[in-house]
Amino acid sequence: MTVVPSTIAASRRWFVVQAQSHAEMRASKHLERQGFETYLPRYLRRRSHARKISTVAAPLFPGYLFVLVDIQAQRWRSIHSTTGVSRLVTSGNEPVAISEEVIEALRSREDVNGFIKPDQNSPLSKGDRIRIASGAFVEFLGLLDGLGDRERVAVLLDCLGRKVRVMLDADMVVAA
Repeated sequence: MTVVPSTIAASRRWFVVQAQSHAEMRASKHLERQGFETYLPRYLRRRSHARKISTVAAPLFPGYLFVLVDIQAQRWRSIHSTTGVSRLVTSGNEPVAISEEVIEALRSREDVNGFIKPDQNSPLSKGDRIRIASGAFVEFLGLLDGLGDRERVAVLLDCLGRKVRVMLDADMVVAA
């Protein structure tokens, strides 16, 4: 797999878009029609339905996708009224940018078909104390609440005085 070097202009940054329920692909397509570059990381998930097991593409972060925006040049407020979009994640009136390294790290884990490859060797089990090693919650401590479908883990974090359940990639957490 080849990682493309960064060609993002200084004023173009990645932001998080909250999509409507099960509308991540629709939101991505409509944002792209408006001239925005989007990134919807997906993985292959095993699904059992009516006694049949199949593999389906699923969003890595259900309900969320990333959009590349030049805040000075593009009409970013139009994102809020895009079909499939609930809102652009903001702090006050300003969108909250995420590090380009997060996007690059996700893309570096993609296979030739564009799906995030799972880490099958998680030494952690439910109830273990963990530390988040990368991402938005880096250095947070928490408890492992459960294992998803081998690629994801549920973590309980102490945020704002209460326990918050967060789903993360299994390789983003390490034993504390």
